Amino acid sequence: MDELNIDSASHVYTPSELNREVRLHLEAGFPRVLLEAEISNLARPSSGHLYFSLKDESAQIRCAMFRSAAMRCPLQLDNGKKVLARGRISLYEPRGEYQFIVDGLRDAGEGRLQQLFEQLKKKLEAEGLFASEHKKTLPPYPLRIGVITSPSGAAVRDILHVLERRWPVARVRIYPVPVQGVEAPGEIRDALARANREAWAELLILARGGGSLEDLQAFNEESVARSVAASALPVICAVGHETDFSICDFVADLRAPTPSAAAELATPDGAQLSTNLTRYARMLEQRMRGRMQRSIQGLDYLAHRLMQRDPALKLLEQRRQLSRLDEALQRAACRRLRECRAVLSGLSKRLRLQHPQKKLEDCRQRLQSCQRVSSRSLARYLEISRNRVNTLGRTLHAVSPLATMGRGYAVLSGTPSGAIITAAAQVRSGDRLSAQLADGRLYCTVDSVSREAPEFSPSAEKT
Repeated sequence: MDELNIDSASHVYTPSELNREVRLHLEAGFPRVLLEAEISNLARPSSGHLYFSLKDESAQIRCAMFRSAAMRCPLQLDNGKKVLARGRISLYEPRGEYQFIVDGLRDAGEGRLQQLFEQLKKKLEAEGLFASEHKKTLPPYPLRIGVITSPSGAAVRDILHVLERRWPVARVRIYPVPVQGVEAPGEIRDALARANREAWAELLILARGGGSLEDLQAFNEESVARSVAASALPVICAVGHETDFSICDFVADLRAPTPSAAAELATPDGAQLSTNLTRYARMLEQRMRGRMQRSIQGLDYLAHRLMQRDPALKLLEQRRQLSRLDEALQRAACRRLRECRAVLSGLSKRLRLQHPQKKLEDCRQRLQSCQRVSSRSLARYLEISRNRVNTLGRTLHAVSPLATMGRGYAVLSGTPSGAIITAAAQVRSGDRLSAQLADGRLYCTVDSVSREAPEFSPSAEKT
């Protein structure tokens, strides 16, 4: 057997990874599928899920319908029943099994009805019957409401219950009609025509409960849809459950998801309206009270202004003001007089201080004081200088070479250069030297030079 060669860049899958990849590709490639086939191998476990196969003459596919979708399914499922299934393709990863996840089922016979529904919808839409500009506005507070529905169905009870709760002032007239069957379309058209002839109601509610596409077929008839569109009275259509749609829903002036919702959309909330009216009445009362208070304040202000403009009051006020000004003038004059006196006193004092005789006396005193200070300072300075000269003389005498020569020493220098001799190496035999003594100078000739250091003793110094 040939050895298996694997490229290092190749990805090696595990079974779970491969199943996950296949499931993702299947679900992405088939997002939504319609499948018409026959049910077989139907299983109903306690979990509520349904498991079965859909097959035709030559093949089958395993299917799963989860509990939430099974609870919404209106069909009674049995083996051998032909259905139209809607769902998506997926893969059960633990076993790697390809399956069809069903989220909706209906009888295969409804396929033709659905096709007719779509054709009629496109036709009426192209004619403009669905356009919003053709929709009539509902009256905000209707007092007469007509209801076209079955008198024995749950829809009429729901509508009456909601109207009694929300808007009990409204009167209701029932136009009884069958809502399914062969006679239903004609009865519904006649009820619409009668309600428009009588013109008693301010709006109409066309309603029935939920059901299959066949049950709702009366409301998908073209003649009924055109009668709804031609109604001079506004029409609310509430046919089926929230997920059901009929042709009448599209041509009506307003579509309601349920009959109860139609009653709510047709009327205002009486309790809320009463609350609002109470609040508005309270607001109106508060505003009227505020307006009256402002008017009273304005009147008081005008009366006060009228009193202020009375000539007698003006004269009295001016007399009082004149009196206040006179008092203020007197106080200002007294204050000014005191200030002038203070200034004059200051100037007189400054004049006395600036008199020439006074200045001469001050200068004489300062001169005498300066002379005394100068004499003392000069004497002190002379004493200090004398002490410093004596000290410097003693120090100079201590370091003077004359004192050293006085003890028997001499200073040798060469002639005629005059250079001081400090070492024996500086002279040679035959040189002429000059020896400076304390009381004179000797001129000598060198006979010989010895570089031996002499021994120093006190006796040698004296000698």
